[in-house]
Amino acid sequence: MLTFIGLGLYDERSVTVEGREAIRAADRVFAEFYTSKLVGADVADLQAYHDVDIEVRPREGVEQDPEAILDAAADGDAAFLTAGDTMISTTHTDLRLRAAERGIDTRVIHGVTAQSAASSLTGLQNYRFGKATTLPFPYAHGGDDVPQSVIETIEANRERGLHTVVYLDIKVGTGPTGPDPDHEEYMTADVAAELLAEGWEDVLAVVVARAGSPDAVVTADRLSALADRDFGDPLHLLVIPGDLHHVEADALAGLAGAPDDLVER
Repeated sequence: MLTFIGLGLYDERSVTVEGREAIRAADRVFAEFYTSKLVGADVADLQAYHDVDIEVRPREGVEQDPEAILDAAADGDAAFLTAGDTMISTTHTDLRLRAAERGIDTRVIHGVTAQSAASSLTGLQNYRFGKATTLPFPYAHGGDDVPQSVIETIEANRERGLHTVVYLDIKVGTGPTGPDPDHEEYMTADVAAELLAEGWEDVLAVVVARAGSPDAVVTADRLSALADRDFGDPLHLLVIPGDLHHVEADALAGLAGAPDDLVER
């Protein structure tokens, strides 16, 4: 059996009760933290809380050499851990398909996702979000501006009146000059806001910082104004609203401090 377990958004306690029980019952526990990570806990915290040894795999190890995970699942009960919800990444879907091809039973224990938390914290209605996008570090895409694909996604959503979640780049194990095992970098919302304000439009946006933590921050303003603020430790994301229902406008004003002149109430 291979059980995929989403750990939630923040620390070792963010996992569901079902997920916690499955981790403790597993014969071997694997984890991957490239696609996302828990900023409120490290591997040692997880091991101590769940009383297990955790074998951390790089993304390449999951994608290109998953045999150790599959062999463990074929011989017993293996758990595979990721931050957020475990099946958001295609890397993890591919691993589940490989397990199915070998006749290995799988199950999924979901965790809270950044996108669902963004809707909950901002008051923007979940069914009014369009396609999400990721804003990369400029050096990661060989330019010094916002990639056209990011702009096209936001504009296509706005034409339909839909909100856009903009995930912010994470670089672990690779940096501006190439592979670097010690490199760990997280794009912050102020940097992202500045890139978008200068490379696209200076519109209303919402910062969500440290969703799931005790000190989560939700702030709405023009991108240029957000670019001048410090939102603290990662992880951060941005939401670019589309058309606002009057309840959503009230929520952005009341919960995120949006200036009245930026929301129609």
